[in-house]
Amino acid sequence: MNINRYLLDFDLSHIEKEYHDAIIIGSGIAGVYTALQASPDVEIAILTKESIDISSSVLAQGGIAVSLDKEDSPSLHFKDTIYAGAGLCDEKSVWALVNEAQENIEQLCYYGVNFDRKSNKELSLTREGAHSKNRIIHTKDSTGKEVCDTLIRQVRTRTNVKIKERTFVIDLLTDSTKCFGVLAVSEDSGIIKAYIAKSIVCATGGYGQLYSNTTNPVVTTGDGLAVAYRAGAELTDMEFVQFHPTVLYHPENKNFLISEAVRGEGALLVNEEGKRFMPEYHELAELAPRDIVSRAIFEEMQKTDSKHVYLDITHRSKEYLENRFPNIYSTCLRYGIDISKDRIPVAPAEHYCMGGIKTDDLGRTNIKGLFACGEAACNGIHGANRLASNSLLEGLVFGERIAKQISKECNIKESEHLQSLKNYENNEQFVIKSPSNKAKQTEGDKEGGIIINKEKANTLRATLQRLMTSKVGIVRTKKRLLDAQDKIKEIYREVIKQGNDAQEVMELINMLQLARLVVESALERTESRGAHYRSDYPKTDDIMWKKNILKVLK
Repeated sequence: MNINRYLLDFDLSHIEKEYHDAIIIGSGIAGVYTALQASPDVEIAILTKESIDISSSVLAQGGIAVSLDKEDSPSLHFKDTIYAGAGLCDEKSVWALVNEAQENIEQLCYYGVNFDRKSNKELSLTREGAHSKNRIIHTKDSTGKEVCDTLIRQVRTRTNVKIKERTFVIDLLTDSTKCFGVLAVSEDSGIIKAYIAKSIVCATGGYGQLYSNTTNPVVTTGDGLAVAYRAGAELTDMEFVQFHPTVLYHPENKNFLISEAVRGEGALLVNEEGKRFMPEYHELAELAPRDIVSRAIFEEMQKTDSKHVYLDITHRSKEYLENRFPNIYSTCLRYGIDISKDRIPVAPAEHYCMGGIKTDDLGRTNIKGLFACGEAACNGIHGANRLASNSLLEGLVFGERIAKQISKECNIKESEHLQSLKNYENNEQFVIKSPSNKAKQTEGDKEGGIIINKEKANTLRATLQRLMTSKVGIVRTKKRLLDAQDKIKEIYREVIKQGNDAQEVMELINMLQLARLVVESALERTESRGAHYRSDYPKTDDIMWKKNILKVLK
């Protein structure tokens, strides 16, 4: 696949510019918390593809893992995280996560997050898969929404933070030494701007939309990873895609998550024949790591020639379920399922990407000035398989760490910063023209042939999603992966025949570039580990493969 450094031709000297200390791309918990924790002296712009309240974080139901119970400890949380990660966790990053969890939860409480509490006002703790202790704090079954709504209310009060909604980031701007800004287009006006800053933070979420059935919102097309890859950032662990075991399976909705907390509260999995099956697959049964539960469900579906299994929590009272899981209860009821009386039809769906932009334990990438946080990043916390409820926590802990870094960057003398920026104003290096980038666009100027309209792009997108689901899903083989690889290249060639500045097309290009990397990495890893399962290589091979696969654009 021929990958150009930039998606569009442009002349930086002809493009309107905005100057900030830091640009944060993405408005989930990682991005917004980073902005809040930065020094008030840091001038920040948050760029988000849709409205600020649309993100995977908002949809997170279960909660946040933190060791607060007297019988729990950071070391036990560390142990559980390492176990779930199947040998690929970075221990330094995991220690940072578990040791700094409590202070960041206290910060959320200070901001006003209304977590569920016991009668004595202590935070209420529940348990989820592969956790050895009750350590999940929550707000009913809408923890992500409560946290994000609170943080967004806070960030709107900050005079040093500007929020740019419906702003699509096309590419990162880099020179030979650092990342100094982003090229972005307003989805409303169609005008392209260059946002220039000392620090760029990529917090755009994962690449769940590569798959047909996903719990992720429609915006998670992996744009942050794709723009970073084109800029020369290292991506790692792209083959590790987590499928959540229990997603509602209904003709009208196959994307609604049935939280792991439901199993934590005693729900059992039964197959089409009404038989409980998880004890046959793992000693932890329904509370085994997600990859194991997902594969077990997949096997049971094949054995019984069914498209789903059932989650049964009918032993709990209606009153309890309405109070503990109000969102799940009301949503299922909308589809004619009373979870206090009826078993819930469920099947696995794509949920989380362990792979991402490679960072160190401070969120720094291999490109100076570029940071990554949250699901867009891969700092080694999750290894080959994420432990439940560590994702929101990661956004908090590493958002805080990045906030400290970008606050330090602001100590650079303002005169030196502005002078360095002026060096880019008329630099011929930033007159980008390449033969295959036919769409030229500067401020107020749109031209170039368009042969792929939005409808065609959406059709090809659906084709890609079906392909990834069928060939690069829960169970993989060399043949399926090679078939997927060939088809991805075929679709990509069709898309880039002639340039196009439509957002749908640029998103599709991003998705195709990432899909290729997922497939390449899955082909390369000739073993099964965590969320990556090869039926032609079903064993874990620590001698050859206890290592990460890096991808960087040459």
